[in-house]
Amino acid sequence: MFKVIKKDKDTKARTGVFETSHNNLKTPSFFPVATQAAVKGLTVRDLEEIGIDGLLVNAYHLYVRPGIEVIKKCGGLHKFMGFDKTIITDSGGYQIFSLEHLRKVTDEGVSFQSHVDGKSLFLSPEDVIKIQLDLKSDCCVPLDECVKYPVSFEEAQIACERTIAWAKRSKTFFDRNHGGSQLFFAISQGSVFEDLRKKCLDSILDLKIDGLCVGGLSVGEEVDLRYNILNFISQYAGDDYLRYFMGYGLPADILEAVSFGVDLFDCVVPTRFARTGTVFTKDGVIVVRNSSYINDERPLDSECFCYTCKNFSRAYLRHLVNVNEILAVNLLAYHNIFWYKQFMDNIKKSIEEDRFLQFKKDFLSRFNHE
Repeated sequence: MFKVIKKDKDTKARTGVFETSHNNLKTPSFFPVATQAAVKGLTVRDLEEIGIDGLLVNAYHLYVRPGIEVIKKCGGLHKFMGFDKTIITDSGGYQIFSLEHLRKVTDEGVSFQSHVDGKSLFLSPEDVIKIQLDLKSDCCVPLDECVKYPVSFEEAQIACERTIAWAKRSKTFFDRNHGGSQLFFAISQGSVFEDLRKKCLDSILDLKIDGLCVGGLSVGEEVDLRYNILNFISQYAGDDYLRYFMGYGLPADILEAVSFGVDLFDCVVPTRFARTGTVFTKDGVIVVRNSSYINDERPLDSECFCYTCKNFSRAYLRHLVNVNEILAVNLLAYHNIFWYKQFMDNIKKSIEEDRFLQFKKDFLSRFNHE
């Protein structure tokens, strides 16, 4: 469950503790994405060394490969992965959004054409919860419908009402079938329309949920509209629920969202950037594969104390990237995930010490990535 520990004096930023069956994690926090039950480029031992509190895993992808029965026979997702901290399973709702050419949405559920072999699949809201219960993740997320922006009020309303109906069906199935240790999150939809957001929040908060996911944002809308909705959610939903902005993860964006009271984030950015030779530093993002680093003996970030920065130069890392060594992905992903962990820890500390706004100002003045 979730408890607010400290509120910032100038913004809606806050620290808190979120308790699951596997650990208590302090917020604001960032979860690396382990779509296929693995964080790309990193081992579980790497994640433990860095101090990662939890992961986001995609239930839809695991349903397609290797299949839920395989994971059940291995004792559930934690044992399958060898990871003993919090695991949140995404519903596959994002695939409704991202794989629009491979699916059909009705009130009953979603028909997919598998992106792997073209096989026809159908998932109802109940199916999606059953999959997550079988996986034994810590937090289940119901099926929802996310619409792109721009979108008409009428289109957003249809998706919002469908999301509400699916959430009710999902919670009913969850309550009848869960073993007691798993938690249920719900997703707020409604695009940039406050009336729809209010309707959605009223409905899903009545379900006695354990966490509130922010969906339907960062899908093309202007940032002012996004922040207006984040502000509305933080005011209207109250302080009792963990607020989880799914799929949101650039540092400057995280700082803004934290200032509106968001507690948890996930994103593929740190590991995806690493695979292109791109890393985060105190001064912004650098592309270490570039020729300017060929003789650079400095670490990636002089203020970072991760394994990569303590042991390897930019010149060596550039060499690994440019000869396509697998080690490059591991070392750069390690650094980026470590860097994000320290970034979130510094955010927490600044809130605890009533200097969040100054930390935000100082960070943005130094960090050059847009």
